[in-house]
Amino acid sequence: MQALGCLGNVLWFISGGIFMGIAWWLAGVLCFISIIGIPWGRACFVMGNFAFFPFGSMPVSRDVLTGRGDIGTSIFGSIGNIIWLLVAGLWIALGHLCCALACAVTIIGIPFAWQHVKLAALALCPIGKTIVPVQIAEAAEQEAALRAYRRNSR
Repeated sequence: MQALGCLGNVLWFISGGIFMGIAWWLAGVLCFISIIGIPWGRACFVMGNFAFFPFGSMPVSRDVLTGRGDIGTSIFGSIGNIIWLLVAGLWIALGHLCCALACAVTIIGIPFAWQHVKLAALALCPIGKTIVPVQIAEAAEQEAALRAYRRNSR
């Protein structure tokens, strides 16, 4: 299964993933120009790396992963995501959706199109998220669901 993810990442990268990864990185560089944009820039570089090689990894909220909140998963992260959405998120999401339409033209491109759709959703609110291997993300989400169940069943 890992070899399939590696092959998917190579095909993704050479068939256009490089362009959206560069778009994320460019947004990150623009955010780093001002001191106040550094949190957004950091998120752009994390998501840009994910946009280069998305297969085998997935985004997960940091509070789900760690079991505790931080500034990016608090109300400040929500405010940051709203600012991000208005300034750059819509444009990057639109880029991913255009790429998804181009990929969906062929049957072999449908998995790539679906990945672009997931990245477009991520582009709308990347603050408070991190990228981890799929197995870790699934385990963290199961653990978070178990914690919520225990908390609600008392």
